[in-house]
Amino acid sequence: MGANPSHFKGCDDCPVENVSWDDVQEFLIKLNARYPGKNYRLPTEAEWEYAARGGSRSNRFEYAGSDTLDEVGWFSENSGSKTHPVGGKKANELGLHDMSGNVWEWCADWQGYYPSGSQTNPTGPTEGFHRVYRGGSWYDDATGCNVFVKELHYTPDERGNNLGFRLASSPR
Repeated sequence: MGANPSHFKGCDDCPVENVSWDDVQEFLIKLNARYPGKNYRLPTEAEWEYAARGGSRSNRFEYAGSDTLDEVGWFSENSGSKTHPVGGKKANELGLHDMSGNVWEWCADWQGYYPSGSQTNPTGPTEGFHRVYRGGSWYDDATGCNVFVKELHYTPDERGNNLGFRLASSPR
């Protein structure tokens, strides 16, 4: 992209933060042009939560991989007020790291409520004002890092030094 927008410098293995949802869309256009056939994208909120909870291997933990946040995430009590290298804590049941804490992660969805009733892989509304992010960050207390915390959102142009992203990939 030409420059690292992160507030926290000097850590090549730390998550990129200080990016807006719009910044991520620009990055995805360039990434997908560089790697045709991969179809990189942001996960939907439902995909993000399914992955954070451990998918079909879920043990129904409060955080992504444990009921003890310190085992799996960087948050206000252990972060030293900064991000940390990805993978420094225990992974969840799917082998995914840092889904609770370190940085909040943008999702593809507009903020809104899902229709009632059982659904498989629902998506949010087709339009809106705010985009969803999930997961908690280095700045947040344990409550904010819970995999069940929902309805957190910013406008697509907002940035923060505790807000990053995780990519998903699907066949074209």
